[in-house]
Amino acid sequence: MTIHPTALVDAGAELDSTVSVGPYAVIEKDVKIGAGTEIGSHTLITGVTTIGERNKIGPFVTVGAPPQDLKYKNEKTELIIGNDNQIREYASLHRGTPTGRGKTTLGSNNLLMAYVHIAHDCEIGNQVIMANAATLGGHVAVGDRVTLGGLAGVHQFVRIGAYAYVGGMSGIGRDIPPYVIASGMRSQMRISGLNKIGLKRCGFDADTLLKLERAYQIIFRTPELLLAQALELAEQEMPDSEPVRILVDFFRTSKRSVVRTVGDEE
Repeated sequence: MTIHPTALVDAGAELDSTVSVGPYAVIEKDVKIGAGTEIGSHTLITGVTTIGERNKIGPFVTVGAPPQDLKYKNEKTELIIGNDNQIREYASLHRGTPTGRGKTTLGSNNLLMAYVHIAHDCEIGNQVIMANAATLGGHVAVGDRVTLGGLAGVHQFVRIGAYAYVGGMSGIGRDIPPYVIASGMRSQMRISGLNKIGLKRCGFDADTLLKLERAYQIIFRTPELLLAQALELAEQEMPDSEPVRILVDFFRTSKRSVVRTVGDEE
């Protein structure tokens, strides 16, 4: 274990022997940090926080701070971070609330660029990229392999489906479907097509892409169909496609409504 002499590590913290801690970092009790994780200078890790292996954190990152919620009264809640994440300078990740999930979770292999903010009770998947100053309100769910552009802001309780690509400076007040490209500010949010390049890079085969394209045309590009009719038709035409089923189910389980308005194709 390598701990810089200016760092402060509470005796109640549990650090693997291979963890490194940079200058002026502060690690408080109830923190657990796994093998190979690197903590940058001036980073604060507090609260009931569990960090997995081989993460690179810092400098000037705040990890496990109390939720920014006026109802929070110092209850015991958690932040859980997986493995192989890069969390860049000045990012902030907050614990959950007792009235929410009780925990905030970040999966593995994610890149959080500078000034990213993850609020209380969020659930972030794996291989997510959040560009500089992207911000999640409380209770947001972000699926695997989502990309959020710089300065994007996500309203509380919004869901962003897996493999979605959201443009920079977007204001997101409703759910973003999986597999699509979206951008815009609040009521001007538009879907501009499938995230075809991203899906190909992630290994989606030609047959799956064809089925998703057909489902996209039915759901987003057939204005004469009501949403319920479009979802039923997509399901009927491609009953054996798991990605299409995921897309249909995403609409059916939404509590905030899903962005369906389309703009110019990419």
